[in-house]
Amino acid sequence: MSPSLLALMAAASFALGSALQQRGALQTSAGEGDPRFLLQLTRRPAWLGGAGLQALGWVLQALALRDGSLVVVQSLCTLSIVFALPFGAALTAQRIGRRSLLGAGCTVLGIIGFLVVGGPQASGAAAEPAALVGSAAVGGVAMIVLARIGARRQGPHGAVLFATGAGVSYGFQGAATKSFMGQLGGGLGAMLAMPATYVLIVTALAGFALQQSALKTGFLAPALAASNAATLVASIVLGLVLFGEALAATPAQLPVAIAALVLAVAGVVILAAPDVPVPDGAARDGAREEDAAERSAGASRDGTSS
Repeated sequence: MSPSLLALMAAASFALGSALQQRGALQTSAGEGDPRFLLQLTRRPAWLGGAGLQALGWVLQALALRDGSLVVVQSLCTLSIVFALPFGAALTAQRIGRRSLLGAGCTVLGIIGFLVVGGPQASGAAAEPAALVGSAAVGGVAMIVLARIGARRQGPHGAVLFATGAGVSYGFQGAATKSFMGQLGGGLGAMLAMPATYVLIVTALAGFALQQSALKTGFLAPALAASNAATLVASIVLGLVLFGEALAATPAQLPVAIAALVLAVAGVVILAAPDVPVPDGAARDGAREEDAAERSAGASRDGTSS
């Protein structure tokens, strides 16, 4: 199966997984900054199902990265936003207005335009371990800054900041995955000796926490758009710097490719100010009713035992 087809399948899996995870996140009673938030997620079947689809998406993405270009694979994975809009409407009562559709269209068209005009090509070169670790450390600082600012913002702007940090993490996760897949087969000892293994683990955990905080805000479209755009930009930089990938664009085509990226960023800005707030109040009310029922059942058991 071609890397491009695997990447598109991964995009669909990521999109449905994100929508299910948001449904589960909205059913929790703790705030996104509460330490209990991540623990409550594990009690939500919708969130667990979404996590399974995210894992499947990662496997498909890893298989695509094994032989494909980092920039191409990550670009196609960003198309998950196309699938996420109807999934969000069906699963979390998202109201997708014209502004959201315009923003999504600009983001997707910009990404596709860059992919077609820029013509990124794989080089077959492996990333130097020291360069991968050093660049990941710089990216980690950026993620911390974005998370701290995002914690002080409300609504779609908070979603964009958290999701941008997640997107940076996903970019490094993709680079680490490509390095990991390229050296897979040397046994457990070789895997434990690879710096890419530890970069992969740390970036996966960081991306998970940041993306869940973005989804908890209740704004699926801006969260996915920002994470996708940030992942793409980070992947372009990492593909060119760490893996020696090149753009096939001529000097005359390069401005067009850059303009396509600007269009994608403009789409993110539009999505950051959706038509209406879309938190799923019904899901939150359902979570409160479930928690109350659990407390009542617990009290009944205590009374019986006494």
